[in-house]
Amino acid sequence: MKLLALDTSSEGCSAALFVDGEVFEKFEIAPRGHTRLLMPMLRELLTEQALKPTDLDALAFARGPGSFTGVRIANGVVQGLAWGLDLPVVPVSSLETVALGAIETLQVKEGEGIAVAFDARMSELYWGCFQNSSGLPELIGEERVCAPSRVALETDVKKWVGAGHGWAFRETMPTDVSGRINSVDEAMIPRASWVARLAVAKFDQGLAVPAEQAQPVYIRDEVTWKKLPGRE
Repeated sequence: MKLLALDTSSEGCSAALFVDGEVFEKFEIAPRGHTRLLMPMLRELLTEQALKPTDLDALAFARGPGSFTGVRIANGVVQGLAWGLDLPVVPVSSLETVALGAIETLQVKEGEGIAVAFDARMSELYWGCFQNSSGLPELIGEERVCAPSRVALETDVKKWVGAGHGWAFRETMPTDVSGRINSVDEAMIPRASWVARLAVAKFDQGLAVPAEQAQPVYIRDEVTWKKLPGRE
């Protein structure tokens, strides 16, 4: 299995190759450098592994939520490659990506929870709750956008960690949320290496889609649409 994964959904810019069980990654913090950095990263990874684009089996990208502009950059590159190479695409949630990072770096045990929070601007957070299921994050409920004061944890999970820069707003979260978090990593952001590992698992589950169906997920746009008069 050879899969190329991209992430530009936050201030980080990264590309990763999954090659027969190993992951190779290029990563840089560059809030305004995604367009400049992404294609060179991609080319360097392929060159270093002596691969051509035609050797790839699939593509993946962090589909959001996150920076609207950033998400569109990775999405555009992946769609262009997928059409040109006739490859399937695996879209991966940016929140789920950080949940996997937390499992790997914060020693989250089987059955324990990960609450991921991103700063969504406009005094809101992108929020998702996950549970460690055999080493992979399993979404509990739905990903959503809301004020910090409206976040909630699932009650049947006993132990939680927090991840993502949205935890900078911990003091404005409900006490029954902030008080149940055992540890927090506010610096954790999506990375293409995590996207790649999740994408391989999703590919095996038959969750790859054709290029035209590989779309960003902004959440905020969807919530606004549902709130419009006459919409459900």
